[in-house]
Amino acid sequence: MTTIPFSGNGTTHFEKLIGYNPAILKSWNILEDTLWKESVLDKDMLEQIRRAMAFENGCEYCMVKAGRPDFDAAQVKISTAIAFAELFCKDHRSILPAHFDMLREYFTDHEISELCAFIAFINASQKLGKIFNLSQYEQPDAAITL
Repeated sequence: MTTIPFSGNGTTHFEKLIGYNPAILKSWNILEDTLWKESVLDKDMLEQIRRAMAFENGCEYCMVKAGRPDFDAAQVKISTAIAFAELFCKDHRSILPAHFDMLREYFTDHEISELCAFIAFINASQKLGKIFNLSQYEQPDAAITL
């Protein structure tokens, strides 16, 4: 059971939890669409990051959507981005300038900016899912079960 009841606004269960204020829901969805559709970053890499963060943040709703990340560990660019995202989830205050030096080995400053915005948005979404107690049972697009 979710921590608050679903509102009447939104399409997905997540949207119905933030849909009490239609303006927030609309803006949230616009930002999500922009991050996924207008990014210069590879969409598969973004999905792998989203998957890794779901397990780090403990959001069941997000975990079951596609399961754990599925990429070759030899893909150093993706591995680096995921490691950074996981660190962000664990303790964003521990991120140092050296971490950005590591990112610059594989990403431009433009890409780093988009990567950090994406990670921050996904982190917020998944932490909302976790505190609202969205479970795997509310995910109609589940690819796995926990």
